[in-house]
Amino acid sequence: MKLKGNIVCITGGANGIGRTLVEEFSKQGAIVEFMDMDEAKGRELSRRLNAEGYSTRFHEVNVGVPQQVKEAFTIIKKEHGVVDVLINNAGVSRFIPFWEMEPEDWNEILAANLSSVYYCSREAAELMKDRGGSIINMASTRASMSEPDTEAYSATKGGIVSLTHSLAITLGEVGIRVNSISPGWIQTEDYASLRDIDHEQHPSGRVGKPEDIARACLFLANTDNDFITGENLVVDGGMTRKMIYKH
Repeated sequence: MKLKGNIVCITGGANGIGRTLVEEFSKQGAIVEFMDMDEAKGRELSRRLNAEGYSTRFHEVNVGVPQQVKEAFTIIKKEHGVVDVLINNAGVSRFIPFWEMEPEDWNEILAANLSSVYYCSREAAELMKDRGGSIINMASTRASMSEPDTEAYSATKGGIVSLTHSLAITLGEVGIRVNSISPGWIQTEDYASLRDIDHEQHPSGRVGKPEDIARACLFLANTDNDFITGENLVVDGGMTRKMIYKH
């Protein structure tokens, strides 16, 4: 319960990995303020967790829009005055063929996945700088490896890794640690439907689960680990270390 009473902000918290993050940080005693564009799922999650005795609040926010981000953090500042942990998890997984991508597609993906990290980190840092804190950014193994037609998504995830170490240096001056996590294949729904080959191709012997990413976030949020900053933690079952050749 190292996080008991800590103010933890999580973006993209209504579904997938983000939903598990909200649940797991709540179980650790944190007060969780989370953001998402999915109002129905966000409010349902907050109601359920609060009914179970946890402390959460949902904010309907498009984190790619700086004014909406600022308004959400204004509410958080008024309520708590501080933020201890920010997890920049929000993003869109849109893969558009290279020859068909329009400028508006490119800009929308960059705003949602990369610019949002900057906007939220700046607002959270204002509420951390007097006592320190931890920022955790969700990158991807696609920052260093790709499939066809993933240019915008991969660019944002590579940008997050670079932004992470830049922020770590800048914000280290005020006691804020900044790290990123690069998940590999994380199955957020219907895990039982996966095939044997899906698991067997991983050196770890299985496909990842949202809980794997939550445990990594809890590790980086823990103040006992305050010597870790500017790092990108790859959580992918070993797949990016595996040579794959077709014979």
